[in-house]
Amino acid sequence: MFQEMQDHPLQQARETNVWYPFDGPGEWSLAKFLVENLSQTQIDKFLKLDWMRERPQFKSKDELFFYMQQLPRCGPKWQCTKLRLKGYESELLIHLIWRDGLEVTKQLFANPVYAKHMCYDPHYIYQGQEHQIGEFWTSDDAWEIQNQLPEGATIIPIIATSNKTPVTRHTGGLEMHPLFLTIGNIQADVRMKATSHAWRCTAFMPIPTFIINSDFQTLLQSRLWHKCMDLVCSNLKIAARVSEYMVDPLARMCYCFTPLISHIADLPEQLMIACVTKNSSPITTATHKEFGDEMPHPPQNGVDTYTLIQQLCDRIDPWDLIVFLREAKKLHLSGVHLPYWRNWRHSNPARFLMPEILHMLHKFFFDHVLKWIKQTMGHELDVQFKSHHKCTGVHHFSGGVSHVNQMTGREHRDIQRTIVPTLWGMASPDFIRAWTADVSERLLITHCKHPFERTSRQRDFVLQITRILDREETTWQFDLYTLLSSSLSTPGQDPLINAVIMEDEEIASTTETDPTFAWVSNTNPAAQLCLQAPHPVHNHFLKGIVSGNAWIAFNVTMKADRNRLGVSQLQSLYDIADLSYALHHYATRNGCTLPGQVLFNTWVKFRLQLHSTFHTCRIMPSQQIHADPPSTNFPRGNCNTVLYNRTVDGGSDESHVAQVRIIFQPTLPRGSHAQVPECLSQVLVYVQHFDFVAPGPEPSMGMWMSDRVIRRGTIIPLTDITHAVEIIPVYQGPLGRDVNSGNLQEVFDDYFLNNFADKELYHSLSVMSEN
Repeated sequence: MFQEMQDHPLQQARETNVWYPFDGPGEWSLAKFLVENLSQTQIDKFLKLDWMRERPQFKSKDELFFYMQQLPRCGPKWQCTKLRLKGYESELLIHLIWRDGLEVTKQLFANPVYAKHMCYDPHYIYQGQEHQIGEFWTSDDAWEIQNQLPEGATIIPIIATSNKTPVTRHTGGLEMHPLFLTIGNIQADVRMKATSHAWRCTAFMPIPTFIINSDFQTLLQSRLWHKCMDLVCSNLKIAARVSEYMVDPLARMCYCFTPLISHIADLPEQLMIACVTKNSSPITTATHKEFGDEMPHPPQNGVDTYTLIQQLCDRIDPWDLIVFLREAKKLHLSGVHLPYWRNWRHSNPARFLMPEILHMLHKFFFDHVLKWIKQTMGHELDVQFKSHHKCTGVHHFSGGVSHVNQMTGREHRDIQRTIVPTLWGMASPDFIRAWTADVSERLLITHCKHPFERTSRQRDFVLQITRILDREETTWQFDLYTLLSSSLSTPGQDPLINAVIMEDEEIASTTETDPTFAWVSNTNPAAQLCLQAPHPVHNHFLKGIVSGNAWIAFNVTMKADRNRLGVSQLQSLYDIADLSYALHHYATRNGCTLPGQVLFNTWVKFRLQLHSTFHTCRIMPSQQIHADPPSTNFPRGNCNTVLYNRTVDGGSDESHVAQVRIIFQPTLPRGSHAQVPECLSQVLVYVQHFDFVAPGPEPSMGMWMSDRVIRRGTIIPLTDITHAVEIIPVYQGPLGRDVNSGNLQEVFDDYFLNNFADKELYHSLSVMSEN
């Protein structure tokens, strides 16, 4: 990809100035800002302002855009195609703005940014005897497709997403169907971030108004959508059938096939794609009369659907809309006669149609399930949510949830993670057992609407969009090109090093924020500071306290919150009566003696960071655990719960749930010549235990139950902690008025360990259940 950019006719001028035709990084930054944020009229006004001290070379919008045209670029270009439907006119001309799907795929597959985040072969993952299915490559479908291809062939799984959206408020409030493509070779944790550039906008499909009876408006729009998809994906379908040679990120030539394995869409769009009526399932043969049946229905295979369509076309002209649509509805067909997937090898709507998470799951939960729960629990639902213990990083619904009309996706998830234990005692076990935006929405916001806002209202509106989209692609590519070229031409230093001031020098898990970071950091580590991207995850493994297995990192501030407190002061501050005994017991257990003049530095919080269980090279965002002393709002202190391991006789590990009450480190008075024993020199925590009620999860909930051991305290090293966990009371009925978020963890005897809080904890507790 970058070799193509270096083959540009002006490359010789860039040997001395990589930003050519711009003077340098400053002028390029200004040009990029103007092009990305202002209309052409606004650019002219800006360049004429008197306050500009150092005027750029370009004095007008025309000169600026001429300079932009001199930049190198590679990959597919945007184009505009006029379309018509046989015998039917529309109020406005129909324009499809698109680029070739196969060329977009080639660019993604060859991008060196993703070199360390690619998969090429099907494989099985087992946990014990159980086949674990995660990404496409671990499924039986991947093996089935691979076994039908020639030896040495590489699958490039095509993943699409589309959704009807308004792209502008002027020019009549234009609505379109943007189409995004990515490839399944790129790891999902990288691919599913809208900021990683792994999803490429490939087409803006029109939604015209036809001059026809409104009964047929939707049908013609659906047929046009499939026609557009046919055009955009035609070469992908050829490659899926007869193959295409493509270059991978390591510049190796591959013999590739391109099956469509996923099309992510909401329900209305799924029905349009599957070519069935709205009273049918898009993926099974079930109709509205059978929705809710206990019996599973056969899949709505694309071959069977298209056979029905062909048989209908043999009897009736598909352009005789009145008769054709009437007969199609009898077969539960929508009336589309040429579905785009009909000749796409290895592609079946019953398998590739995937729910769009925001609407199909989160909003379904909010619109339906949460309403059922409100009816079941009434006012008590709000009472319990108000009383939940406050945890950093989790939304606390201080006003309850029943009166909230709109929520973010994060708030949806926070309710879903705690709703199951909240139902305990208020709903029957059968009701509870029924329980046990995702990227496409973000793409619509970040990639679709912004280009259309910078157009004028002239007749060449569509051509303006095409030029803007091409310019955006060029800008993104030239940014990375200049960064790498300048780094290579000035080894040991970076001319853009001051372009961005990072909040922290150390960047963690940069591959999870934007894979470009990973590639740039290998080429020139200093250059990664110059790339603008979402705020990265801090890597506490670099400077923090690391566990013995190097799997967990802990961070406390360099300066303690309280310094040099005596044992009696500590006991009084935290209201811990047995602290002195616990200290001596810990020292004795570890073969040392507590110094007579020992003092303690204390912290009110620490951070815990894990490597992902599912992607071992990935560093998870850190979690904050509090251990505040008692206060008016928190009579026993604001203290979070954790899971920690303790080695028992025989060398095996046992997991325990405990509440962190004090975070401290022994020290000595200033001027003392004594030394703190090694076993006491590390950061320690005083915890109070919860014991597991049973050797496994409660059957109807799938959650572990624990009860508080009456104020039994233990001191453990900070590094014994393995997870931050959430406990939720075992509610046995309506909540008393004296219970609130400040004392919730103190007034109950039994608690659920919420394994739905995050998938890393869920996995750990599942393994613990098996063991």
